[in-house]
Amino acid sequence: MKRKPFFPALRMFLFLTLLTGVIYPLMITGIARLFFSSEANGSLVYVNGRLVGSALIGQSFGNDSIYFTSRPSSISYNPIPSGGSNYSLTNRKLKDLCEKRKQQFIANNQLACLQEIPPEMLFASGSGLDPHISPEAAMLQIKRICKARHFSAEQEVCLRRKVRQETEPPQFLFLGSSRVNVLLLNLETDKIR
Repeated sequence: MKRKPFFPALRMFLFLTLLTGVIYPLMITGIARLFFSSEANGSLVYVNGRLVGSALIGQSFGNDSIYFTSRPSSISYNPIPSGGSNYSLTNRKLKDLCEKRKQQFIANNQLACLQEIPPEMLFASGSGLDPHISPEAAMLQIKRICKARHFSAEQEVCLRRKVRQETEPPQFLFLGSSRVNVLLLNLETDKIR
């Protein structure tokens, strides 16, 4: 009599479900929490016991001129539908959007019309949630922030130092470029007295 494949298939299904659906996720979660505790828990940033954001997710700091502005987001910094605009480089809407962002960045920061603007201030990232900008983009915003906060010349020097201190090198010293986490930089800016 020929054996039916139903019961061996069912056993294999249950075994693989247990292995890949329970054991493997628990093992990876345990390793992540053991070796990368902060990242596994969302890299949440607290100030005086109050949650102010995540170091891994970009956010808007409103139209407040006292803070560094984040990279534009095509999803309004909402992490649930993470994604970009999907406009191609030949799309007229993208060109118009970048020109509008450029003019707005120049006007907000009182820059010369011919000032070269770092591309991350013109283009949203693929996820729409990139928390970093280049040190150059941060430096272009210093005058506006100092003016809005009524900083003295010494405080401006301190702010420039904070930008340099908060600048992270390329990952593994060769992947990507130097970058500044906007949330962490804004928190450091609040500490300048």
